[in-house]
Amino acid sequence: MKKFLVLAVSLAVVLPLAHVSAAQNVQRNPIVIHELNHTTTPLPLREMKQVAPHNQNRLMPEHKVFGHAHIGTVEPFTESLEVMPLVGTTSGLNFSGITGNQGGGYDPPDTNASVGATQVVETVNLAYSVYDKTTGALTFGPTSVQTLYSPLGGQCGTGNLSDPVVNYDKVAGRWVITLIAFNNTFTINDACVAVSTGSDATGTYNLYAFSYGSQLPDYPKVGVWPDAYYITTDSFKNGGSFTGADTCALDRTNMLAGNAATAICFQRGQGDYAVLPADADGATAPPAGAPNYQMELATSTKVNIFQFHVDFVTPSNSTYTGPTQLTVTSYTDACAATGTCIVEPTPGEKLDALGDRLMFRLPYRNYGDHEALVFTHSIKASGSGKAPAAVRWYELRSPATTPVIYQSGTVGGGSSSVSKWMPSIAQDKVGNIALGYSKSNSTTKPSIEYVGRIPTDTLGSMESAKVIVTGTGVQQGGGSRWGDYSSMAIDPADDCTFWYTQEYYTTNGASWATRMASFKFTACH
Repeated sequence: MKKFLVLAVSLAVVLPLAHVSAAQNVQRNPIVIHELNHTTTPLPLREMKQVAPHNQNRLMPEHKVFGHAHIGTVEPFTESLEVMPLVGTTSGLNFSGITGNQGGGYDPPDTNASVGATQVVETVNLAYSVYDKTTGALTFGPTSVQTLYSPLGGQCGTGNLSDPVVNYDKVAGRWVITLIAFNNTFTINDACVAVSTGSDATGTYNLYAFSYGSQLPDYPKVGVWPDAYYITTDSFKNGGSFTGADTCALDRTNMLAGNAATAICFQRGQGDYAVLPADADGATAPPAGAPNYQMELATSTKVNIFQFHVDFVTPSNSTYTGPTQLTVTSYTDACAATGTCIVEPTPGEKLDALGDRLMFRLPYRNYGDHEALVFTHSIKASGSGKAPAAVRWYELRSPATTPVIYQSGTVGGGSSSVSKWMPSIAQDKVGNIALGYSKSNSTTKPSIEYVGRIPTDTLGSMESAKVIVTGTGVQQGGGSRWGDYSSMAIDPADDCTFWYTQEYYTTNGASWATRMASFKFTACH
């Protein structure tokens, strides 16, 4: 097998649990949000009359108004002396997803997808498509996501929409599709949640609307857990000033049954931002009664982990505990100095790495002998090549008791002049890890690739990258925002096959395109 040098590898050591921060506390007395309304679609989605989406076609806040500084010593990159093979995966499908022309052309596309029993579902701003996961054939869509919510009425049915996220509830065999809805002045802000009544993503759905009042619940991220659907957001008062992170547990049991449901929420302060909820993968559930684990970046050397215990019978018993702080190798936000730093070939605009947050998803697995979370974000790269951005990744173990960073690494930097950013990560049933991202520099148009590792690789290392698609265009006039997120999902049927979905361009200045690709490690059966 042909071998290549790994571009860069950060310290690959097990970092001990840092002290529990003095700021750690147990938050009680949650906010209980009763649904505005709920209904079930009168027809399967595939038979519903399509409606045009409502949107102001404006960029949402996404950043705290005062920034989210992670300032510290830039991690020293060193060329790895270990020669690593091309990532040992077998390629599956690789095909075009929704394009900007089909999705309404809204920037950024908020690209993500999930995989179920027989289908792959992709959502973007603001369209929805279903594909056959065996052939990649388009079986439904693209259609407006608002078509799905039209029976709800209100903001979800007729208002402005943004930030769709699709997850597959692997245990229940249901699709969960969420987005936010708001009026033109951001004085009415709702969360819209659709839970399919079966495993067919084109069938009927139970629909729910929850009011966030005057707080715009920006950048929502969703985790599926045995006791609830967890939704984390960043709150902006009337779409303006940042007021803190918000995290809610939605009554999964009642939503699966189509019954009335509540959301139990904890509003955090301005010190918490872009909190990410754990999303359970694999056939083995978390231990009975396990809290939902939630994480965020804290400082240039720390990450925070929280525990959300929810009690829908007696909401006052619900608690939000943390943070527990873990020490990580020092880093700096990739674009902190200027806001945008990712270079494209001329005439492309400079892009934002969104290096101030962990990127979707936060996959959780219970391996029996240990529990693990993997997570990733963009950092400022260093080295002779001086690429603005690289990708940092981590594996955390024992989240319930004594959390520890089992391993971490960095992809990019060193002698490479290519920026790598907008990552997503996941882990299969035997512990293989795959990490997808975008890459670009002044001569490389934004393209998509992935790296991966097997458990016997040196801790903190990744095998050399495989390209999913080489971009043939650059972004112009997109507000410098790229993707806002991508997604690495796992096929629940074999628990081995990864599906990566990301944005790219086929033509300069034209609307964006998306790509979907599947692959699996050869040792996973």
